[in-house]
Amino acid sequence: MARAALGIGVRELAEQAKVSPDTIARLERGEELRERTVDAIRVALEAAGVEFIPQNGGGPGVRLRAI
Repeated sequence: MARAALGIGVRELAEQAKVSPDTIARLERGEELRERTVDAIRVALEAAGVEFIPQNGGGPGVRLRAI
């Protein structure tokens, strides 16, 4: 959802996170990844303007940071 909100492709996110496009695809399929890999993807998404919203009754989510 975060990648779609930014309008970036799998390859672009993979490049920004310094992981393979297959790793991004595995994450999006819900497969388990190493914690450091997930952290790298999260940092890349946050640097691109995504904010992760904690669990709040409706569940966790994402939004774009206000400019």
